[in-house]
Amino acid sequence: MHVFVTGATGFVGSATVGALIAGGHSVLGLARSDAGAAALTAAGAQVHLGTLEDLDSLRRGAALAEGVIHTAFIHGFSDYAEFVANCEIDRLAIEAMGEAMAGTDRPLVVTSGTAMLAPPGGLATEDTVVPPGAPMPRVSEATGVALAARGVRGMAVRLPPSVHGAGDHGFVPTLIGVAREKGVSAYIGDGSNRWSSVHRLDAAQAYRLILEKGVAGTRYHAIDEEGVPFRAIAEAVGKGLGVPVVSLTPEQAAEHFGFFAMFAGMHAAASSAKTREALGWRPMQARLLEDMAAHYFGG
Repeated sequence: MHVFVTGATGFVGSATVGALIAGGHSVLGLARSDAGAAALTAAGAQVHLGTLEDLDSLRRGAALAEGVIHTAFIHGFSDYAEFVANCEIDRLAIEAMGEAMAGTDRPLVVTSGTAMLAPPGGLATEDTVVPPGAPMPRVSEATGVALAARGVRGMAVRLPPSVHGAGDHGFVPTLIGVAREKGVSAYIGDGSNRWSSVHRLDAAQAYRLILEKGVAGTRYHAIDEEGVPFRAIAEAVGKGLGVPVVSLTPEQAAEHFGFFAMFAGMHAAASSAKTREALGWRPMQARLLEDMAAHYFGG
């Protein structure tokens, strides 16, 4: 299959490009710079220049392909309002690609997450829907799966809070950065809230399998570990940096973490049992705490 991949030079997208090519597919990767184009060429992919805001370019890329995997997202944000604005950019991008694919029954896999999806102390599954009033505007997922009504095999893959591996610049490196700056590694309350996790290379295989086997309108979970206690993550950060590990009240956490306090306190445990059964997906890479100890502190 000839696959258009957005975010093709990013942390998850570049791994997905590798998984697709190794699986016998050809890739047309979205790049916004000469450096990105060179990286795609070196990986064995074709290059399609454009950005998430360039909707015409996205339509052309989708029209040229037999399937689309959408991993791109503007992750740089400093507050909730900017995050909402980035989600709106993502919605428009998905709709543009879906417009180019309408009536073809070609697969379009979009990216969502398990953050703030699980009930307190519980476990989110592929059938869990966004709770009413949830602070996460999960428009990417809703937009992607709704494309099934327009003759597109729209599907969503939910990623956990920690997609880890070489080149990680997400939630765990943010925690490490805060701990390094503040001189302590912190968790909130008893730290029993749990984060699900997956290695980027395992996530990439999930994207490939969803593209090949996924059912229109379905949500899949690229989850290896159902839930790592946040306290264990904070302790791993403290050990890696050689700093104390402390418990904070919610009020103290707001000062310590800033905007990130919302994520540090979230419960995001999730199962991937249905995804594994449907697709035959089997994670094989290192798990989060092992990966942190080996690669996140210069080891």
